[in-house]
Amino acid sequence: MMALALREMETTYGRSPGGYIWLVLEPVLGITLLTFVFSLAFRAPALGSEFAPFYASGVVPFLLYTDVSIKVAASLTFSQQLLAYPSVTYMDAIFARMLVNVFSQLLVAYVVFTGILLIYDTQGAIDLLRIIQSFCMVIALSFGVGVINCFLRLRFPIWATIWAILNRPMFLISCIFFLFETVPQPYQDFLWYNPLIHVVGEMRAGFYSNYDAPYVSQLYVYGLSLGLAVIGLILLRRFHRELLER
Repeated sequence: MMALALREMETTYGRSPGGYIWLVLEPVLGITLLTFVFSLAFRAPALGSEFAPFYASGVVPFLLYTDVSIKVAASLTFSQQLLAYPSVTYMDAIFARMLVNVFSQLLVAYVVFTGILLIYDTQGAIDLLRIIQSFCMVIALSFGVGVINCFLRLRFPIWATIWAILNRPMFLISCIFFLFETVPQPYQDFLWYNPLIHVVGEMRAGFYSNYDAPYVSQLYVYGLSLGLAVIGLILLRRFHRELLER
């Protein structure tokens, strides 16, 4: 797993100019652009008085979910040649890529949130436990979605394209730009089943002491994540070798 992790770091970040710098610049530039655009149209965000903390609390966990789930989904094809060695298992490939990208995104989150807290006033003490809980939720979700998609990509090669299309609206419907409470019925009831709603809600409850996010269900997110992960791992254990050899 360590060898696979080092290989992932070298191929993903070591060969491009700037390496990890671009990983940090992506959310920073995205938050800056959102802050600039929405500050022209609105006087204040839905929470607090500054736009940057509001959007950062939504964009950062969303980018972690997107990056980690996509990387985990492609982990077996990424390490396909190495899986020919008996000592390298499919679990090694999945967990090595998972760990590298989770720690990379947590590093990005630390840099972005530290900068946000130093520059802006979040109006109250942050709840570190709820922020950590939000990260745990999104990591579990990313793993579950990534593992089931790993099997589906091997079984149906076109699934990568289909999933990219299905996943595109998630940026708009995951409460990055608005609060869940502002969504009218009956759409609010349907939107509740989007697990990223709960992740972002928990994150914002950690950043804003006056926001409780009572709709957040940790049980739902962890249950969904566990279910997807178990199904995906069972299917991969049974079929991964014959699918890779096709």
